[in-house]
Amino acid sequence: MKISNLLQTTTILVFFGFLASTSTLRAQNREESRFKVQGNCEMCKERIETALDVKGMVVADWDVHTKELFVVYNPKKIKLSDIHKLVQNAGHDTDCGLAPAEAYAKVHGCCKYREEPEEVGHKGHGHD
Repeated sequence: MKISNLLQTTTILVFFGFLASTSTLRAQNREESRFKVQGNCEMCKERIETALDVKGMVVADWDVHTKELFVVYNPKKIKLSDIHKLVQNAGHDTDCGLAPAEAYAKVHGCCKYREEPEEVGHKGHGHD
């Protein structure tokens, strides 16, 4: 094998080795979780996901139909318990606790999941 081919092969192997180690490091700084979050509609989805627009969060996706929140986060920057608290403080109960009464009181009437949602005010709020 010629020296130039050997150098080229070595360079390629080093490059791919670096990419693999970088991807591994990045993967180690991310964790995923799924948990139930109470809500009713697209307004709830927006409120929940907006509450998680903070440092350390990578993905926050709440499913209106399953009531399940999927999160990807950096555990060095935010704890899962903090994620639950942010959602609860936005007015939504999670698997780990209830939203504070004052936060729940602020959600729109159609978003009240602890009782039957109000029938008024549904237009323009993204309901299915």
